[in-house]
Amino acid sequence: MGEPQWHDLGPLEDFTGKALQTVKAGRTPLALSWVDGSFGAISAVCNHAGGPLGEGRLDGEYVVCPWHNWKFHARTGCGEPGFEEDAVPAYPVKVEEGRVWVDLGSGTPRSRKPHPPHPLARPVVREPGPLRVVGLSTTVMDKANPRFSTSDALLETALEHAKALGAETRLIKLNDLAFRACEGYYSKSARACTWPCSITQMDDQDQMDQVYEALVHWGDVILLSTPIRWGAASSLYYRMAERMNCIQNQTTIADKVLIRNKVAAFIITGGQDNIQAVAGQLLGFFGELGILFPQFPYIAHSRGWTAEDMENNVTFVKGDVELHQGARELVGRALALARHFVEEAPTPERIFRGGRKAHHMVP
Repeated sequence: MGEPQWHDLGPLEDFTGKALQTVKAGRTPLALSWVDGSFGAISAVCNHAGGPLGEGRLDGEYVVCPWHNWKFHARTGCGEPGFEEDAVPAYPVKVEEGRVWVDLGSGTPRSRKPHPPHPLARPVVREPGPLRVVGLSTTVMDKANPRFSTSDALLETALEHAKALGAETRLIKLNDLAFRACEGYYSKSARACTWPCSITQMDDQDQMDQVYEALVHWGDVILLSTPIRWGAASSLYYRMAERMNCIQNQTTIADKVLIRNKVAAFIITGGQDNIQAVAGQLLGFFGELGILFPQFPYIAHSRGWTAEDMENNVTFVKGDVELHQGARELVGRALALARHFVEEAPTPERIFRGGRKAHHMVP
């Protein structure tokens, strides 16, 4: 602690009506709390990602960061039990002659408990080995009473063919994963949307990490299958896509491209039409992630708006030789493009650095 530096914050009545607020002492932002008739003042900048602690909430005697729920004692600045080493500066507060004063010269130091990086935060490096295909099923169904899925059936045919072509495969069924919906951290602040997703960092039970691992670190080809639901992809697809916003945001807010030289292709089936609209959304979204597409990047099947006899739709897809051959040819095209990137990797002079903000050639 240094010499006292008392700053006049203002009249007492300006600060007793709110449990927690952000104030400034000179240029220093503070999270000023009022609990049981007592003031506390700590730095308004969270240790984690710089979140605004003064805009958070109080949980007993702890200030909860509004971005990612880290907690700091309202008067001592220490982290919650188990994380006391994660401390933000705390400052003495006094009330004299009806005014509130804070001593910036006597603040405690900021300290950060070492946190190992999340496994997903490692550098993105393609490990040696054969081409790798991630099959991504977005079909929703009752797990206890499963039904036949036309899109899954074609996906399985494509993955079997990929194996026959010498590729490694990994099937992920979103229906089998327990993962939370996007909770809008980006809407609080662009910097609040982190990689990996803030939810993944906070909740070790959230299984979206399996999708991140497969798409960012493991796969060369992403082969996604979806049914058509009211003219759109499945609800599970959109739930996943919202959580993948953190990948795209790394490009736009940090100029950090996580996905390079990966290929995606799609299998779309449904009892109703709207194939092109579903395909257009898939192509647009995966293109935003930096993924590339083979020629003719999707196959699809629909019997049209009036085909309500879904059992006949299932029979048709089961027995249609051309559809299953189309699935084989689709994954073959995707692997051919992926092979170009893996086996004919560009030299450093040809690699583009950065994302949207820095499309310049390496000198």
